[in-house]
Amino acid sequence: MADENKKNIMEITDFCAPQLDIYARLSENQLLNRCDPEQGLFIAESPRVIERALDAGMEPVSCLVERRHIEGEAKEIIHRCIEDWDIPVYTAEFDVLTQITGYKLTRGMLCAMRRKALLGVQEVCKDARRLAVLENVVNPTNVGAIFRSAAALGIDGILLTPESSNPLYRRAIRVSMGTVFQIPWTFFEKGSWPQKGMRILKELGFQTAALALKEDSISIDDPQLLSEERLALILGTEGDGLASSTIADCDYTVRIPMAHGVDSLNVAAASAVAFWETGKSASACCRKPDFTNTWLASVYQGCIAPCTPTLLLIPILLWF
Repeated sequence: MADENKKNIMEITDFCAPQLDIYARLSENQLLNRCDPEQGLFIAESPRVIERALDAGMEPVSCLVERRHIEGEAKEIIHRCIEDWDIPVYTAEFDVLTQITGYKLTRGMLCAMRRKALLGVQEVCKDARRLAVLENVVNPTNVGAIFRSAAALGIDGILLTPESSNPLYRRAIRVSMGTVFQIPWTFFEKGSWPQKGMRILKELGFQTAALALKEDSISIDDPQLLSEERLALILGTEGDGLASSTIADCDYTVRIPMAHGVDSLNVAAASAVAFWETGKSASACCRKPDFTNTWLASVYQGCIAPCTPTLLLIPILLWF
């Protein structure tokens, strides 16, 4: 650690120290600060996630680092935070930090950051061809997993109803591996979904597709669905799924074909399959490689392509 940066590093020896309040004692709602959103904060965990947040222009307030990581994995992030923002970096021994709930999942570093003002719905939709709409998805683990799949599989933006879990809750950020900072997203205004929100999507040129188990639903690989220039995939709450009024207002009702009598997938798993199938027709980065070697082409067609959604879900499932 450079000498000029050491003045920002402060040793914490007592778990009750006020410097740890933001990391150890404030709830998600207190961090969100609904009464004064401009002062809202969130906590990013692990050097990789913090790096993605910084790359997205998020402003750090302070860092908390296990002492042994100061000259290790966290070194470059610490240097960047001090050089660019001149913030305090608190450090403590492992025995102190393990009193923080979930500390063992943080990989030795946490960073408190300011929330940015939310984008407008039109801003998120502006250049998008594929959107995800989350209707009342309340589990932050599912929200984080959906963002991770969206980033990997070519979804251009995510819109959430007000009842959905906030993507900047700590667990959502962690499960997303920081991809909440890479995908444009925002909430619909309270009371605007589904009528006004659906109308906005249609005015912007989006066809809407509800993922729901209905007799009149079409398969997720339906050619007409995949040919849509702009498509919004609408996913519903855990358990009950989409509201009947939402399904009725959509242009398509879509199902994922399943085997062995399985009737449905978890919303995060279903999103990955849907994003892969609809995203590959919209984004050049998701198109099949143009192999010149016919053997490689046959391997891709016969083995890799049909298994891709499953392969992409493995790290999500192993996380838990």
